[in-house]
Amino acid sequence: MSAPSSDSPVKATVSEREARQVAEAAREQEWRKPSFAKELFLGRFRLDLVHPHPTPAAEDAQRGEEFLAKLRDFCETKVDAALIEREARIPDEVIGGLKELGALGMKIDTKYGGLGLTQVYYNKALALAGSACPAIGVLLSAHQSIGVPQPLKMFGTAEQKEAFLPRCARTDISAFLLTEPDVGSDPARLATSAVRDGDDYVLDGVKLWTTNGVVADLLVVMARVPRTEGGKGGITAFVVETNSPGITVENRNAFMGLRGIENGVTRFHQVRVPAANRIGPEGAGLKIALTTLNTGRLSLPASCVAAGKWCLKIAREWSAAREQWGKPIADHEAVGAKISFIAATTFALEAVLDLSSQMADEDRNDIRIEGALAKLYASEMGWLIADELVQIRGGRGFETAASLAARGERAVPAEQVLRDLRINRIFEGSTEIMHLLIAREAVDAHLSVAGDLIDPDKSLADKAKAGANAGVFYAKWLPKLVAGPGQLPNSYSEFKREVDLSPHLRYVERTARKLARSTFYAMSRWQGRMETKQSFLGRIVDIGAELFAMSAACVRAELLRSQGENGREAYQLADAFCRQSRLRVEELFGRLWSNTDTVDRKVVKGVMAGTYEWLEKGIVDPSGEGPWIADATPGPSKTENVHRPVT
Repeated sequence: MSAPSSDSPVKATVSEREARQVAEAAREQEWRKPSFAKELFLGRFRLDLVHPHPTPAAEDAQRGEEFLAKLRDFCETKVDAALIEREARIPDEVIGGLKELGALGMKIDTKYGGLGLTQVYYNKALALAGSACPAIGVLLSAHQSIGVPQPLKMFGTAEQKEAFLPRCARTDISAFLLTEPDVGSDPARLATSAVRDGDDYVLDGVKLWTTNGVVADLLVVMARVPRTEGGKGGITAFVVETNSPGITVENRNAFMGLRGIENGVTRFHQVRVPAANRIGPEGAGLKIALTTLNTGRLSLPASCVAAGKWCLKIAREWSAAREQWGKPIADHEAVGAKISFIAATTFALEAVLDLSSQMADEDRNDIRIEGALAKLYASEMGWLIADELVQIRGGRGFETAASLAARGERAVPAEQVLRDLRINRIFEGSTEIMHLLIAREAVDAHLSVAGDLIDPDKSLADKAKAGANAGVFYAKWLPKLVAGPGQLPNSYSEFKREVDLSPHLRYVERTARKLARSTFYAMSRWQGRMETKQSFLGRIVDIGAELFAMSAACVRAELLRSQGENGREAYQLADAFCRQSRLRVEELFGRLWSNTDTVDRKVVKGVMAGTYEWLEKGIVDPSGEGPWIADATPGPSKTENVHRPVT
């Protein structure tokens, strides 16, 4: 049977409401397990869900530590980070060495040839590899966190696992393909199609920013299946062999940072994929992607933690060696404050990462919000840490490592770390999208009981029923936001040591209730327009992120104290972080109701209408010619295939 033709481009034109409906259908609807962060946004500080801090099993820890020792030796002896940065490519022999080490199968079960590491040790390994060379960390995480192994682990059939996981564990590199030239965080407009044809699906379309795509052997591809009499249709996930006829890697993309990553543009033209390679049912692709990302997003905080540790090391060593006005620059308060911020924030980021990872391993809690908060918070704070290091280094922070070495100084790649970290605020959900995603989950309890009241499509009967349910819910919930343990001076006394962390936990408890009251007030005020108040929602989420980080920092400090591992110092760092965090929280609360949101909207309208176009005069635009968005019309490729499998 001949394959369906693709003579015309597939353009999905959807309304804002339709786009929201697609996103809503893809999210997990039920909360079957408790969630610390969900409770936090509801004004309930459930410290019992995270304290005592969960710890890995002895066997898991031993296996993880043994692999970390091997990986460290490999990174120290086989990885030349300067060479990778200079040539913008990870040498094949380095990738081959990682394969032999088993690094491709860190998260794959041992019965499929993988190492079977826990999430905690997988992230420690990513941090270690990423500190040696960030591009290597990205290669490994894109392969395992969102590539073929994770979706198959969660949703694959026994046959699919047997067929693909042993390959992914040792030899085959995988990539995840969702984004398109005209489709980013709005998957409702996905244009790549997968049309059923007998025992196959036929794929047509173009995918952009395919990390690992240039060297991948296997792909997870999201494509739209048309609805038929026998099939539900919708966005669907497939495992695709990269050497299939009709697949062309048309370009290897280059970026301001992470120069060694193999990121490309991949075109599919009449690519036949066996129906047996479909992951889950038709229409489940986005749900699979979002569920995979619940833990997959934790790879980015791992890279940020690694960067924070390195920045702290360089800041300490440099600030002791560099003198100004008769004393080391660390002794000057302006620089010292930056060093304190780097140290305290790095401690908190590791606390958030380890707590979220261990919760993922235990699987007792729903961590969809915790994972998202970890990604959001680490990417923002990691960038600030690197920026502060560049400032501490002064002109040397702006100078490249190669230039420093050429004139006889230590080759410290501070500017590279800044460039490499910048993408984390965009990767796997930009900060702006993460704000909206987390906000949606944070208000889920409210929408569950009162959502029909603000839904224009609901009948009067539905609205009346929702009103009654909301009345019962809020009659029980609102009084609990008035008082709590945070107002009792002896609460959380188990955190009172030489350094007293109990006041910070009482602050978190009080502030969580205040945050919940603010959210309720906003919903009452704006009702159906709440979703348009993106700046407000962003601040709500940022407050929640700070409270989560404060909680994690205190719990980690107590864990280290109980284990006899630098407990006194950990308490000091947790105390410093919480004091810094509380200042940020108070500023965010002030900006909830006193801000420039209204005037900003007016200015934006003026900018887009050309009102201020006169302000742009007096410059020369160095941009080249070409469309803002490349043509992604389906059809045969007209360029050379730059795919290069690593053997």
